[in-house]
Parts: sequence; C-alpha cells; structure tokens
Amino acid sequence: MFKKQTDNRVAVFFADGCEEIEGLTVVDLLFRAGIPCDMVSVSDSYQVTSSHEVTFLCNKLISEVDINAYAMLVLPGGIPGTPNLAATDSLMQAVDSFAAREKPLAAICAAPSIYAERGFLSGVRATANPGFQHVLVEKGALLSKDPVVVDGPFITSQGAGTAVAFGLEIVRYFLGDAAVLRVCDGIAL
Repeated sequence: MFKKQTDNRVAVFFADGCEEIEGLTVVDLLFRAGIPCDMVSVSDSYQVTSSHEVTFLCNKLISEVDINAYAMLVLPGGIPGTPNLAATDSLMQAVDSFAAREKPLAAICAAPSIYAERGFLSGVRATANPGFQHVLVEKGALLSKDPVVVDGPFITSQGAGTAVAFGLEIVRYFLGDAAVLRVCDGIAL
C-alpha cells in the first residue's frame, strides 16, 4: 500500500440516513493514498446509522472541529442523510465559506443538490443521482451524465456505483495520476 503524507486534511461528513458506501469508500481510498481524513458526525454522537441500518463510528463531532482548517469538504448522499446534512447550520455555513473562497467541495448522489440549492452550481458542469439531477438543472447547473464530474472546485458524482471513481478523483485532486494508479493497483482495479 502506498502511503504519502500530505498537509491536506479532508473532512467527510456523516449524518444519520447517509449512504454508507459513498462516504466510507472515500475514507478508505484517501487512507490508502495517505491523505489525512476525518469522519465527522454532524450530530452530537460519534455513532451514525446509515439508510441501510449500518451503524459505524466517526472519529470527530462537528462541534469539535474547525471546519475551515480542512482542505476539502465531502458530502455523501443518501436519504434522509442528505436533508440531514442540509439541516446542519454549521456545516452549511462552512460550505458557503468554502464556495465563496473557491475551496474544493465534493458531493455524491443526492448531496450535489445541496450545492445546487445554495446557488453554487449555476453555470458549472455537475452530476448527481438521476433522481436529483432535475434540481441541478433547475438551479442552472450544466448537467453531465458522466459518473464523476470535476469543474473548478467542485467534484460531483452520481451514487453508490460511482463511489470508487469519485474517491479516486479526490485522490487525483491532491496527489495526481501516479497516486491514483498506485491506489488502483492496491485495490486490484
């Protein structure tokens, strides 16, 4: 396994009702690439239960972190996980701050709709779960049918089936193509 240390720490935010594969896959791939990552619960409990009743532990609470100290924010999808993320005021304030400073924001499945609803994807190439693509279009995004789309500071993806590709694009953002190839070798992709 390739391990390279970087000063770029990523926060992956988890809410009850999330799609666990979309968040945990990103965490796993970042670990394999040597990119520091925190699993941040948006509630007052380290324990999160996914939309599929899978319970796991985060290593941080949103109340414990300085969100602006992160290099990238990642939002997994899922229902009701996505609305639960959107209802977290401190997270939405951080998302607004990141967007204003053009710091990288990534989201998968239903979660890109959060960025669209906040007006950040107008004129931006983006994708989302097919059930949420209309939100992107209604808010002025340039909808792509690609499984993962990178446009400026935004990385968006369609869902659970694209989680590995999504995670690899985040690795590419920080460490480039060679690191992606090393991670792919390590997971036999």
